[in-house]
Order: sequence, then C-alpha cells, then structure tokens
Amino acid sequence: MTTSATSPINTTTATTTAATTDSTSAGRTRLADNMNMFLTLLTTQMKNQDPTSPMDSNQFMTQLVQMTGVEQQLAGNDLLKKLVANTGANLSSAVGLIGKEVRATTADANLSNGQAKWNYSLEATATDVKIEVLDAKGLPVRTLAASGDDLKAGEHAFTWDGKDNSGAPEPDGVYTLRITATDSTSKSIPSSTFVQGLVTAIQQESDGSSVITVNGGKVPISAVTSVTQPAATTPAAADNTATNSNTNTNSTADQTSA
Repeated sequence: MTTSATSPINTTTATTTAATTDSTSAGRTRLADNMNMFLTLLTTQMKNQDPTSPMDSNQFMTQLVQMTGVEQQLAGNDLLKKLVANTGANLSSAVGLIGKEVRATTADANLSNGQAKWNYSLEATATDVKIEVLDAKGLPVRTLAASGDDLKAGEHAFTWDGKDNSGAPEPDGVYTLRITATDSTSKSIPSSTFVQGLVTAIQQESDGSSVITVNGGKVPISAVTSVTQPAATTPAAADNTATNSNTNTNSTADQTSA
C-alpha cells in the first residue's frame, strides 16, 4: 500500500519538474529568436532610413530594455532554483561533515598564526623536488628543496612557518603550494596536492555551491575525496600525555641547569 501510494507522487513531481525545465528552455529559445529578429529589423531600418526624416529610436530602445530585463529574469530564476536545491538535502547532508576529518584535493591552504599545512604525493621517487608557496598573485614567497624521505614515492606532509625567503613573516590568508619533481634524467614526475584536517564549518556561496572550512581555509565539497571519524582521546591518555610532557620538561630543565 505504501509503495503504490508513493509512486504516483514521485512521478507527478518528476513530471512537473521536467515540464518546468522544458518551458524555461522553450522560453529562452523564443527570446533568443525574437532578440535576433529585433536587432536585424533595427539594423535594416537604420541603414535605409530617410536622412531628412530619421526614425524615432525611443520605441526600439524601450523594447530592447524590456527584452534584456526578461533575459535577466530568466537567469535569476535559474540561480534561485539552484539555491533552493542546494539549501535542501545537499546542505543538510553536508552538515554531517562538521567534526569529521576529511581529505580534499586542493593546492590552497590558509595561513593562520604562522602556520599553513599541505600534503603532497609523488608518483615515483624523485631526485629533485622544489616546493614553492605562492601568494594570491601567484608569485612565490618561499622556495624550498625537499630531501631525504620526502623525495620518495608516496604521500608527504609539508608545514610552512609563514615566512618568506628572507625570513620576514607573510600576512595571514590563502596561499598555494606548487610542487615540481624530476628524476635523475630531469624527467617530470607527476604530483598531486591536497589538504587534510577537521571540518569546522560549512557555508553556502552566492552561486549555490557549498564549501567547508578545513584548517581555517575554505574547500569546495566537491573536492573532498575521503571522510574519516577522528580518533577519540581518552582522559587517561590525556593525563599520561600531560605527565610525560611535564617529566620531559623537568628533565630538560635539570640538565640545562647542571
């Protein structure tokens, strides 16, 4: 009984949506045809008008403004439908990402409190890896060379201290990581860049797309490639960590004093 009652409702909704879409498409087609015809007639009349008795262009300008207004209204309706669609199920499901650890394919990360974090992956072991941090203008502000295990194939973490090549601190904001890797024959090695961290917020942009905040930076939800539940820290583990930290600190201080 439930199945038979639900099916007609879904079918009606789908039919209504399809009909609305077809109607909008047909309206755009008619508008484009009318606009082209209008411009053709206007151009023809202007070419063939009597110089001693020029035509009144006010009426044509009024119609042109009206057609432009209709076109803008259709575009506004499209944006409104996208916003309504994303505000519903998509945004509601994305809220569940808050507090989860995600990995997202992006080269952008946010610099805050003198720290920005990225991860990069090499498809093969390299002999030379140049790491560049770019500002909002695409200019490199810090250039480093990877060494040791960071040259091997696989994933690597990179943390930037927020300072440029001269040691001066850069302002907080969004920066881009660029990786250039080559092998012993100077052949380029493919690499990819991503960020990983906890999701602290979700926001809907003006175009209807949703973005999440990871490590203080905004990331499109479409860039997320994996979601995991962060490991819970037990009170006992926290106490042990604090005890070990205090013990190490005291030992260091005693050795320094000695």
